[in-house]
Amino acid sequence: MTEEGRKAWPDFIREDFEANRFSGRVGTRLLSETDRVRVWEIRLAPGERIGFHRHVLDYFWTAVTPGRAKSHAEDGTIVEAVYSAGETRHFVYGKDEYKIHDLQNVGAADLWFTTVEFLDSVNAPLEIDTKLS
Repeated sequence: MTEEGRKAWPDFIREDFEANRFSGRVGTRLLSETDRVRVWEIRLAPGERIGFHRHVLDYFWTAVTPGRAKSHAEDGTIVEAVYSAGETRHFVYGKDEYKIHDLQNVGAADLWFTTVEFLDSVNAPLEIDTKLS
């Protein structure tokens, strides 16, 4: 799909993709960072979204609350998902592998995740602007 699939996105989604596809801010707030991990929080009110960001590090997320979300992926696909409280998923990336996506809360209640990135992954961590946390 890639470019062809992205043409169907609304203009503001395509513009956000172009502006933020190299962003290492994988959460709405950086809770903690050590020499081994970055711990992020994602809290989205109904209708709220976190813009595009790039995952290059091995990581996992845990849904703190149940909810529903929609995500646009780099290849142009749009995925809707339902999450259960406590649901956890792990991701591992090989050299130069990555994932770019956004996330929008399409449910009726706040959606909350905790994400932990492992800084000793095969890919180098992306720079983040910690002043925004």
